[in-house]
Amino acid sequence: MNLLPKHIHIVGICGVATSALAIAFHNKGWKVTGSDKGFFPPVSTELEKNNISFYAGWHPENIGHPEIIMTGGGGTSPSNPELIYAKENNIPVYPYAEILKKYFIKKNSIVTVGTWGKTTTSSLLSYILISAGLDPSYFTGGLSLSHDTGALSDSDWSVVEGDEYQVSISDKRPKFVYYSPTHLLLTSVSWDHADLYPTEDLYFNEFKKLISEIPNDGKIVACVDDSGVKKIIDKNKIISYGKDKYADYFYHSIEHSRNGLKFIIENKGEKYHIASCMLGKFNAENMTGCFAMAMEIGIKPEIIINAIKDFKGIKRRFEKRFENENKTVLDCHAPTPEKAASVLESLREIYSQKIVAVYEPNIGGRQKSSSHIYDNAFKNADLVIIPRLTKLKIANDGSEKPLEGPELVDIIKRTHAHVKYIEDDEILTKESIASGDIIVFLGSHGFRGMIEDTITSLRQQSQ
Repeated sequence: MNLLPKHIHIVGICGVATSALAIAFHNKGWKVTGSDKGFFPPVSTELEKNNISFYAGWHPENIGHPEIIMTGGGGTSPSNPELIYAKENNIPVYPYAEILKKYFIKKNSIVTVGTWGKTTTSSLLSYILISAGLDPSYFTGGLSLSHDTGALSDSDWSVVEGDEYQVSISDKRPKFVYYSPTHLLLTSVSWDHADLYPTEDLYFNEFKKLISEIPNDGKIVACVDDSGVKKIIDKNKIISYGKDKYADYFYHSIEHSRNGLKFIIENKGEKYHIASCMLGKFNAENMTGCFAMAMEIGIKPEIIINAIKDFKGIKRRFEKRFENENKTVLDCHAPTPEKAASVLESLREIYSQKIVAVYEPNIGGRQKSSSHIYDNAFKNADLVIIPRLTKLKIANDGSEKPLEGPELVDIIKRTHAHVKYIEDDEILTKESIASGDIIVFLGSHGFRGMIEDTITSLRQQSQ
């Protein structure tokens, strides 16, 4: 175990990932301070709840003398005054992926990767290992509704979410190159982040490299239902899971309702009955992957089943923020057309009322080369509303400008008749309430308080 420093300062602490690490270090006894350009719930609430000191803006005079500085989110620019201060004072600066490698990754390193599903599976897996008494170090890129989002322990086990996006501005490699997995849970592979991976081959090759580095005595648990996964794995070297009845862990008989999921997992002739309060039929796939990995590392099935039943899910993953007899508001991290389509398909299974989808894509989804992925993605929504999109920095090198709201509307209209661009947030809130019974916010950002404003308006109407 590395000697723990007394003080770590986090530049860009308001990200879900960096705030999770801040809380984990704080709970382990470190002094943790942080800075960022702005703070918004639920991250700011979690930091305050854990009595972590942070401030807005970049102010070197507030840093003090930390042994380590960690960067994340908007704090990675070399022109950041706090990073200049660090350089002048010989304070080591690490991106959060390297901090994970340095302090969190253990002898038995479980890493969950994939275009989708990695946040839910990493969080659920860590919860299962905790329930089994393995006391893992763990980190996930979403706020769990059941346990801390990250923790640092002295055991030989770690569970982390392996993000394929770049480590930092200066390090374009995927974050998962730092995590040295001995056990890999591979959920899906579908071309994403076109801004970083201009071609599908470049994206797929990063996953192939990762798989090639798994030790011979390690384990790869992979979803064989996914066409992208099939392209990059050797079926003879994996533990498979999926709807395919020939998979090592085969799930079926799904019952999906507003109260959650029930289904069956079969393995080696045994049947296991699974129940969960989580919404989204696709979560049966995520749970099966976690069940398979947990079984393969020797956790008893009854412990796994009870942990799945108790696990409440992730904030912004099918999170039901408001519900009365007339209206339901959901918050879903779904910043790609494929993720949005999956969420909407699951909603249509359990709701017959009008669905309004408020959608903001990630950076990759704002590339013109991604436009074909939008075809039919919103077929299960009655109305799609595109808000004023987050302003992105544009390089002065002649690079393609990202799509803006009106352009995105034109693309979606190729296969969906009812799409609107509404620039004013207040008008958007009123329109979504007037037009839909089920209002779902799909994206990775916080929608500038629109979700909270929608809920406030609905509560006032019901009084």
